[in-house]
Amino acid sequence: MNYIILDLEWNQADDLKTKLESNLLFEIIEIGAIKLNKEMIQVDNFHELIKPQVFNRMNQVTGELIHISMKELQDCRRFPEVAGDFIRWCGKDSVFCTWGNLDLSELQKNMDYYNMPYLSKKPLKFYDVQKLFSIAFEDRKKRRTLQYAVEFLNIKEEVPFHRADADAVYTTEVFKRVAAVEKVLNNYSFDTYHLPRNKAEEVNVVFDDYAKYISREFINKLSAMNDKDVVSTKCFLCGAKTKKKVPWFSNNGKNYYSVMVCPKHGDIKGKIRMKKSLQDRVYVVKTMKQVNEETVDDIIMKRNQIREGRRERRHKP
Repeated sequence: MNYIILDLEWNQADDLKTKLESNLLFEIIEIGAIKLNKEMIQVDNFHELIKPQVFNRMNQVTGELIHISMKELQDCRRFPEVAGDFIRWCGKDSVFCTWGNLDLSELQKNMDYYNMPYLSKKPLKFYDVQKLFSIAFEDRKKRRTLQYAVEFLNIKEEVPFHRADADAVYTTEVFKRVAAVEKVLNNYSFDTYHLPRNKAEEVNVVFDDYAKYISREFINKLSAMNDKDVVSTKCFLCGAKTKKKVPWFSNNGKNYYSVMVCPKHGDIKGKIRMKKSLQDRVYVVKTMKQVNEETVDDIIMKRNQIREGRRERRHKP
């Protein structure tokens, strides 16, 4: 098994008209990657610039950030050739690692644009090194820049940031350090560019301190909230039935909250996030986590404020 530490640079439309006319929002123009074996030893690297086919001008902000001109790209190979070689270079027994959660989705969007074979037909397991850095060294919530992590870990800065090959090297060095922290690599992520196609493919995974469920697509929110697996409040640690302290409620139609009590594991917070799929349907990401009384009180207060706001709107003259 190998780890593929991937970084991409992409261009986008430089004007609104071009943006509206394009079926591709971000066009990949550079791929950089490092391959590590299971002992975290580098065994190979990949780097190539790509000739644009969608946007013929460099977005001003992008150009200033990555210092690549369109002239530099004119003699390069096109995306299908480069991406095809890259996927073959990765090999079948590999796990992607990226800084943040955008690169794999953008890679697959570009592959779809050129009708290339799917990278995966369902949610793709990967490591979000940005998240792992927060778990290993901070509060699990903050999302820092790559440069911040490099400076925090005293990694030597030999080349400028914001180029795919350089950022892949820096991400690799951060990844090696977070991977050395006990149990951090238990916290993998899922890219949801391709969703579960049926109930059997839905994601149900229990991490050290929370559980995550990723559903198949539903026609709408109502259909999702009528599904028993979506609204299930069984204890994610022991599977026992729980008693609802706060039934599911929503503050904005996108996020739903609930609090339940397990006889063995105490108070558990449930959160459902409604997300829009590429087919303009919805899917659900649900998390379940043990919480303290203070968090429960905050949720109850939020529920009560929503109820009071609705009551006031109903009685407005």
